[in-house]
Amino acid sequence: MAASVSFVRATSYEQPMLEAALRQVLDPLGGIAAFVKPGDRVLLKPNLLTGAKPGKDCTTRPELVYWVARLVQEAGGHPFLGDSPAFGSARGVAVANGYQFILDELKLPIIDFQGRRYKTVSQEFNHLLLSKEAMEADVVINLPKVKSHVQLTLTLGVKNLFGCVPGKMKAWWHMEAGKDSARFGNMLVETARTISPDLTILDGIIGHEGNGPSNGEPRLLGVLGASADVFALDRAMLEVLAVDPAIIPTVAASQRLGLCPDLAEIQFPLLTPAELRVDDWKLPAQLMPIDFALPRVLKSTFRHLYIRFIKEPMSAYATRG
Repeated sequence: MAASVSFVRATSYEQPMLEAALRQVLDPLGGIAAFVKPGDRVLLKPNLLTGAKPGKDCTTRPELVYWVARLVQEAGGHPFLGDSPAFGSARGVAVANGYQFILDELKLPIIDFQGRRYKTVSQEFNHLLLSKEAMEADVVINLPKVKSHVQLTLTLGVKNLFGCVPGKMKAWWHMEAGKDSARFGNMLVETARTISPDLTILDGIIGHEGNGPSNGEPRLLGVLGASADVFALDRAMLEVLAVDPAIIPTVAASQRLGLCPDLAEIQFPLLTPAELRVDDWKLPAQLMPIDFALPRVLKSTFRHLYIRFIKEPMSAYATRG
């Protein structure tokens, strides 16, 4: 069955325009009821990078998360938020980015993917551990932000799911990959494949271009996208931004691993990428290495601590669980 990617124009986060745009983009996919059944526990996975720069639009906007949560509740589901931000706690970053009204009004729980309950991903990445809370949700709705990125050139739906890797373990994977962006891309794709989000809704109303993920600038794109296939949605968004898939490690890896459909195989029931195309999207001025160029001694120390105090105890726990 061909992947379907739904795109609409959306230029405002204000209600009722945002609500209407969200319902419109989901309608060709069967609406929220096609993904959420009464009683389902539904993880909403926004991009909660940092609470330090809310005006930069480098996190998923709270207005979008609010309306997705409302739709989930309308379908009889029980939404909760979860993430493991690069800096600070999920709750702290969420509140700093204006999420308090969502937590209060909708009484949404918010989970920090920092605890000691993990599930191992695969044989190739057998020490990549994912949050068990994310893996055990009945439904996962992925809510990424369109952003340029100084290490991965551009991040969309696949990269957003890296937030399901608990806490400081993300730093380990940056070092494990070294300067090998292809391996890092493979790991991100494997993470996304394992989590297998039921629905991805892409916040491209205001994107973040240039030296992202946080040091770039907001850019009005006016695009809202949705798909049950996160790999197809990421590939289609590259067409909107006129970006070569070969230079985006996550998309190149998904193509290499046979998970990403060709553009010609993707159905667009509403707007096509050509109708939304942006020819002057700014990518990073200069890319940084995946491993942050950490000194060798620091890498060695972190590797020892990781294996001694995290990998071995957690792998044993995962095996017992």
